[in-house]
Amino acid sequence: MKTPLLIEQHFHGAYGVDFNKAGADDIIGLSYKLRKLGIGGFFPTLVTDSVQNINRQIAIIKEAAKSCPAILGIHLEGIFINPVKKGIHNPEHFLELTVENFQKIEDDFIKIVTLAPELDSGLIDYLKERGVKVQAGHSTGWGCVDGATHTFNAMLGITHRGMSTALSALIHDEVYAEIIGDGVHVSDDALKLFFKAKPEDKVILISDALPITYSDMKETVFADSKIYYDGDKATSADGTIAGSTKLLPEIIKILGKKGMFKPQYIENVYHYHGLDPIGEIEWDEDFNPRF
Repeated sequence: MKTPLLIEQHFHGAYGVDFNKAGADDIIGLSYKLRKLGIGGFFPTLVTDSVQNINRQIAIIKEAAKSCPAILGIHLEGIFINPVKKGIHNPEHFLELTVENFQKIEDDFIKIVTLAPELDSGLIDYLKERGVKVQAGHSTGWGCVDGATHTFNAMLGITHRGMSTALSALIHDEVYAEIIGDGVHVSDDALKLFFKAKPEDKVILISDALPITYSDMKETVFADSKIYYDGDKATSADGTIAGSTKLLPEIIKILGKKGMFKPQYIENVYHYHGLDPIGEIEWDEDFNPRF
């Protein structure tokens, strides 16, 4: 089985590199390690932080991208989300969903913004006019969005009365939807429902990997919270699950062994962002990538 190289459109770092803290050389070095795993492109994802730090990291990521074509743009996850579904994000940094607030960190290298549509005050239209992908996440509602961020996680779940974010993500066939298939964030039954409900060409596999992924660290500070890794999952002190501790190749192997993986899922992120293929992977029967 052959597929294009993988693209990580939602992950916060790995091998100890944290996109909210890293320097340009660290990010470039990480890209080489990712390429050896079959990850040919990625969108560094910034978690909720101060406006000052977000602006600093945007500049650093853009500097790294000058010599690293694998960096495809920034995914801004945070600042404009709902405190009710904050996960491990620090609500002290949240801003109202206004154009004026976005302009405090606006940059043409921001390609994806995760936000809570139910709190929108004109920001969604502004972003879409500029070609930014708008995704519903850390949310209790829905709106005119392009995608859903880590479906089922940090959003209002499926209900048989009224509207919910997860339900909307499943029934809107025109919308792309992220899913974390690491075996920790979403149960097998929920994964089966997701893959049954969503058109094959609208599924986007993500890792949502944390900087602690593939490192020797057992704990770290991420999004202003102490995060602990027990060898299986990473959680805050109160037990809230943070991001994943696996990258896409390992997640694909997990899904493949469960009979839930289709090569189309790898191609979808290319279509979503209008990207040309950037390389090829050959997978063996056990879903191990070969180059």
